[in-house]
Amino acid sequence: MALDLTSPPAGFLAFWREKHVSTLTTPRPDGTPHVVPVGVTYDPDERLARIITGGSTTKVRHIRAAGPEGAHVAVCQLAGRHWSTLEGTATVSEDPARIADAERRYAV
Repeated sequence: MALDLTSPPAGFLAFWREKHVSTLTTPRPDGTPHVVPVGVTYDPDERLARIITGGSTTKVRHIRAAGPEGAHVAVCQLAGRHWSTLEGTATVSEDPARIADAERRYAV
Protein backbone atom coordinates (compact mmCIF):
# COMPACT_ATOMS: atom_id res chain seq x y z
CA MET A 1 0.00 0.00 0.00
CA ALA A 2 1.49 3.35 -1.01
CA LEU A 3 1.36 6.18 1.51
CA ASP A 4 1.34 9.92 1.03
CA LEU A 5 4.58 10.88 2.77
CA THR A 6 3.54 14.53 2.90
CA SER A 7 1.08 13.48 5.60
CA PRO A 8 2.12 10.04 6.91
CA PRO A 9 -0.04 8.20 9.46
CA ALA A 10 1.11 8.17 13.10
CA GLY A 11 1.63 4.38 13.00
CA PHE A 12 4.02 4.71 10.07
CA LEU A 13 6.09 7.34 11.88
CA ALA A 14 6.12 5.32 15.10
CA PHE A 15 7.34 2.24 13.22
CA TRP A 16 10.24 4.18 11.67
CA ARG A 17 11.19 5.65 15.06
CA GLU A 18 11.68 2.14 16.46
CA LYS A 19 14.83 0.13 15.78
CA HIS A 20 14.09 -2.92 13.67
CA VAL A 21 15.98 -5.12 11.26
CA SER A 22 16.47 -3.14 8.06
CA THR A 23 17.90 -3.80 4.61
CA LEU A 24 19.21 -1.56 1.87
CA THR A 25 18.94 -2.61 -1.76
CA THR A 26 21.33 -0.95 -4.21
CA PRO A 27 21.82 -1.69 -7.89
CA ARG A 28 24.99 -3.45 -8.96
CA PRO A 29 26.61 -2.17 -12.18
CA ASP A 30 24.84 -4.96 -14.09
CA GLY A 31 21.47 -3.86 -12.64
CA THR A 32 20.97 -6.80 -10.29
CA PRO A 33 20.03 -6.01 -6.68
CA HIS A 34 22.55 -6.04 -3.83
CA VAL A 35 20.82 -6.35 -0.43
CA VAL A 36 22.56 -5.76 2.91
CA PRO A 37 21.48 -5.24 6.52
CA VAL A 38 21.72 -1.65 7.74
CA GLY A 39 20.67 0.66 10.53
CA VAL A 40 18.44 3.46 9.30
CA THR A 41 16.67 6.55 10.60
CA TYR A 42 13.85 8.35 8.83
CA ASP A 43 13.21 12.10 9.02
CA PRO A 44 9.62 12.75 7.91
CA ASP A 45 10.12 16.53 7.74
CA GLU A 46 12.92 16.19 5.20
CA ARG A 47 11.55 12.90 3.78
CA LEU A 48 15.07 11.59 4.23
CA ALA A 49 16.36 8.18 5.30
CA ARG A 50 19.88 8.17 6.71
CA ILE A 51 22.24 5.21 6.79
CA ILE A 52 25.68 5.40 8.38
CA THR A 53 28.36 3.29 6.71
CA GLY A 54 32.01 3.22 5.75
CA GLY A 55 33.13 4.92 2.56
CA SER A 56 34.62 1.80 1.01
CA THR A 57 31.62 -0.52 1.41
CA THR A 58 30.01 -2.20 -1.57
CA LYS A 59 26.76 -0.27 -1.07
CA VAL A 60 28.65 3.03 -1.22
CA ARG A 61 30.54 1.93 -4.33
CA HIS A 62 27.23 1.05 -6.02
CA ILE A 63 25.72 4.44 -5.17
CA ARG A 64 28.79 6.33 -6.34
CA ALA A 65 28.95 4.27 -9.55
CA ALA A 66 25.46 5.52 -10.44
CA GLY A 67 26.89 9.02 -10.87
CA PRO A 68 26.40 12.38 -9.17
CA GLU A 69 22.61 12.13 -9.32
CA GLY A 70 22.73 9.04 -7.08
CA ALA A 71 21.23 5.56 -7.35
CA HIS A 72 17.64 4.40 -7.10
CA VAL A 73 17.47 2.32 -3.91
CA ALA A 74 15.05 0.78 -1.45
CA VAL A 75 15.38 0.56 2.31
CA CYS A 76 13.06 -1.85 4.12
CA GLN A 77 12.44 -2.12 7.84
CA LEU A 78 10.71 -5.19 9.22
CA ALA A 79 9.39 -6.60 12.45
CA GLY A 80 7.69 -9.98 12.25
CA ARG A 81 4.85 -9.75 9.74
CA HIS A 82 5.05 -5.95 9.56
CA TRP A 83 7.33 -4.01 7.23
CA SER A 84 7.73 -0.70 5.49
CA THR A 85 9.78 0.09 2.41
CA LEU A 86 11.03 3.50 1.35
CA GLU A 87 12.25 4.02 -2.21
CA GLY A 88 14.22 6.93 -3.53
CA THR A 89 17.53 8.25 -4.72
CA ALA A 90 20.59 7.63 -2.56
CA THR A 91 23.64 9.85 -2.48
CA VAL A 92 26.77 9.68 -0.36
CA SER A 93 27.78 12.55 1.90
CA GLU A 94 31.13 13.01 3.61
CA ASP A 95 30.09 16.32 5.19
CA PRO A 96 31.11 16.11 8.88
CA ALA A 97 28.04 18.09 10.01
CA ARG A 98 25.66 15.78 8.15
CA ILE A 99 27.46 12.71 9.51
CA ALA A 100 27.29 14.02 13.07
CA ASP A 101 23.56 14.72 12.61
CA ALA A 102 23.00 11.18 11.31
CA GLU A 103 24.94 9.68 14.22
CA ARG A 104 22.95 11.75 16.73
CA ARG A 105 19.66 10.65 15.20
CA TYR A 106 20.70 6.99 15.15
CA ALA A 107 21.74 7.14 18.81
CA VAL A 108 18.21 8.22 19.79
